[in-house]
Amino acid sequence: MEEKQKCVVLLSGGMDSLTTLAIAIEQNYEPYLIHLNYGQKTEEAELKSFNKIAAFYGIQEEQKIVCHTNFFSLLKCSSLIDKEMEIPKGNLESKNIPSTYVPFRNGLLLSLAVSYAEKIGCKTIFFGAVSADSSAYPDCREEFIEKFRECAEKGTSSLQGLRIIAPLVNLKKSQILALATRLGAPIHYSWSCYKRNDLACGECDSCLLRLRAFQEIGSSDPIPYAKFSKDRELPKVDKLVRLKRLLTALTSRT
Repeated sequence: MEEKQKCVVLLSGGMDSLTTLAIAIEQNYEPYLIHLNYGQKTEEAELKSFNKIAAFYGIQEEQKIVCHTNFFSLLKCSSLIDKEMEIPKGNLESKNIPSTYVPFRNGLLLSLAVSYAEKIGCKTIFFGAVSADSSAYPDCREEFIEKFRECAEKGTSSLQGLRIIAPLVNLKKSQILALATRLGAPIHYSWSCYKRNDLACGECDSCLLRLRAFQEIGSSDPIPYAKFSKDRELPKVDKLVRLKRLLTALTSRT
């Protein structure tokens, strides 16, 4: 059998990073995962998603790193973190950078990934950045990713030829969801909400993007939302879609 090449995957636990991991696995890479707890309000839910996704794909403990930093909390730089700032209600028409932007967070994440890659001797990083229809975060753009790659090459001893693969960067959220579904990714384990750890709020930018994606592909999200009644009856077609997704998840690892 052909030996798998190692890669580093940044896995937040959200739908985009989940899909990126599924792509890396489909391309026959052996993934090493990084997750960052940085004081975000949904740190608990995101870490839980990270662990469930890693377990689903059978990724060993020695191939996972969970990092912790209080740096952004000390900065009080984002409503994603600062307890005194409210997560704003989503506005998918806005072109402005929202208060949920964490200054240069992706620069830190990619720096961690570069260090990990050099340590384990691999030259491929998978990064689930999306710029097409997500919030206007400047550190999700293709130009930023390429410039960072060039910088990392010059600042390391053994990563000449480094690749930072961002396979979703120009895809709409509905395209990402369709791709995740085709790959049999456990979407029901992913967490996108910016605000809550128990039930997704259904109102922040991230929830609205996710809900719109499900609507555009003619399905419904398998995770619960606080915005909707708990006893709301699902249409029969949605029940069948959820059953099919569950059966796919159960059989994909056998």
